[in-house]
Amino acid sequence: MVSVRDKQRRYRRLQVIVATLALAVVLLAGFYLGQRAAYSGMGLDPATYQALGEEVPVLRADVARLEGELDVQEARHEMDQQALELVRQEIAAQKEHIATLEEGLRFYKSLMAPGEIAQGLSLRSPELVALEREGQYAYRMVVQQETLKHSLLKGYLRVEVEGQLDGEPVTIPLAELSPDVDSDRINLRFRYFQSIEGQLTLPEGFVPSQLRLAATATSPRKAEVTELFLWQVQARFTRVGK
Repeated sequence: MVSVRDKQRRYRRLQVIVATLALAVVLLAGFYLGQRAAYSGMGLDPATYQALGEEVPVLRADVARLEGELDVQEARHEMDQQALELVRQEIAAQKEHIATLEEGLRFYKSLMAPGEIAQGLSLRSPELVALEREGQYAYRMVVQQETLKHSLLKGYLRVEVEGQLDGEPVTIPLAELSPDVDSDRINLRFRYFQSIEGQLTLPEGFVPSQLRLAATATSPRKAEVTELFLWQVQARFTRVGK
């Protein structure tokens, strides 16, 4: 009896093993046939597919390398552009500096060389530079004399700002606008030129149109000159009169 039962158990185990192996074979065959069908649908054979699979990482590495080189070239190009722009800015600054120096030389030459300008008392165009606060300006006005013999000149200067307030014409003395001026008469005392500088604040709603400058010499001889200048604001002062 024991022997028959052992044979039956062994037979059942063998059946299970054979069934498992058969199932594995069926699954492997199905996977293989399915893969072949997929390759066939794509028009590829397994060898080609495997080769392509091995080539993809290589191509990705090449792309990454090329992208890195592109970034380097773009960075170099940007640096080149920045360097070029700095050179251009430096050239522009040097040209502007040369222009102001030449203007200053012409100014001093006109004072020292008789005949360059009309002899006697004269006024240069006022310079106005806008400050940060609205309605505030820095100003500079230059009174000069050109003569064969530069004697000490004494006198005074009157400055008025003309414009409109609420649609009406208004004239305001500089002394009412600038804390740097104590009275309507600005004292003059110079041999070649005198620069008057300071800051002014316009009343709210006042629209300036021009400046009226009147210079009077009391000695060594009496002279007077009056000129009107348009209200023109510039980016910075020149070197003239400094």
